[in-house]
Amino acid sequence: MSSSEALARLAEERVDHRFKGLPPDADGLTVGELTAQRRNLFAEDAGTGGFTTPLLVLSAERLAHNLAVMETYTARHGLAFAPHGKTSMAPQLFHRQIEHGAWGITLAVPHQVRVARAFGIQRVFLANELVDAPALRWVAAELAADPAFRFVCYVDSVRGVELMDAALKDCARPVDVVIELGAGAGARTGVRTEAEALAVAEAVAGARTLRLVGVAGYEAQVPDASPERVREWLGRLVALAVELDKAGRLAGADEIVISAGGSEWFDAVADVFAAAPELSRPVLKLLRSGAYVTHDDVHYSRLTPFNRVPGEGALEPAFRLWAQVISRPSATEAFVNAGKRDAAYDLDLPVAHVVRRNGTEHPATGIEVTALSDQHLWLRTEPGADVEAGDWIGLGLSHPCTSFDKWQLIPVAEADGTVVEYIRTFF
Repeated sequence: MSSSEALARLAEERVDHRFKGLPPDADGLTVGELTAQRRNLFAEDAGTGGFTTPLLVLSAERLAHNLAVMETYTARHGLAFAPHGKTSMAPQLFHRQIEHGAWGITLAVPHQVRVARAFGIQRVFLANELVDAPALRWVAAELAADPAFRFVCYVDSVRGVELMDAALKDCARPVDVVIELGAGAGARTGVRTEAEALAVAEAVAGARTLRLVGVAGYEAQVPDASPERVREWLGRLVALAVELDKAGRLAGADEIVISAGGSEWFDAVADVFAAAPELSRPVLKLLRSGAYVTHDDVHYSRLTPFNRVPGEGALEPAFRLWAQVISRPSATEAFVNAGKRDAAYDLDLPVAHVVRRNGTEHPATGIEVTALSDQHLWLRTEPGADVEAGDWIGLGLSHPCTSFDKWQLIPVAEADGTVVEYIRTFF
């Protein structure tokens, strides 16, 4: 099945009880039929056809803006881009990212790769060492069946190389691997020293089923990260690629991959990679930021590199969670019908932005989110805060990666509330 056919089949899925927040009278319609109706989010007073709360919504305009901003940024800095797909796990967004110039999609675990392949993604960067034998055999079968499929994954140990080589003994094409350089003591995965990296490279050279094509890592794991510390580690990553190239360990690569980049330090990645020396083969400087696609209202809004380089652009928070006030038990308290099952809370609590009542909105002045239960969100209200039972509260969220995963079908709405698309996720 082609990617266009797979995406078209998403529109044929029937709307039913699986999908939170959608209009109850839409049950039985296909997603395509519901999209064609261009319903408005705020038809709650119309008697029928209204969306229910809680409801997570994507801004059509802000989503388009963010895609364009990162396309421009990566092109300006000569970076290839493989945005991390684990953020959204939404094939519709994967393809939109590729339409905006992305080289491919980064993923983290085998299930995610299977989703991407089911929707025709041709280049996958797996930002983990893969030692799961059934998954490796599946990857080998995909490579054998599709000569255009490009797959790259981490290695960070001699033992990992041995496990991969054993599982892939019958593969028709070698699997491309990059050595992951750990970000320091106490950081996450990856070799801790250059000496360990050279030992892994030697092991790959002795493995019939693997081909070493470069180096990679994740700079946000640098302990006590600062611009200086992050740039120092990125310099080590580039120097490791140079050392491996001089030692002839990358001789089998068509191009040498140097990859890094989350959503907090891509300005440092751009600067250090721009200064990388020429190597014996063309260099693919691969950035992997993922949260940019929706950005957020708290965590990444605070940490985005565009705060340091405002002349390069700006991202906009594209998510809004709508929930309804169901209890106003005192002058200082209110409770809405969204909770941990609906909103990200691992990094920061949601932020109340607007109150909607009888078709009009006003700022959520004097309203603060203080806690989340499974199905309740707690609000502290200052004297004079204008909120009452029945109001809709528009909430900003932090950390898109743990917002997407709570919703299977997400409306994309224009500024006036008209829903123009529904994004299907696969977690």
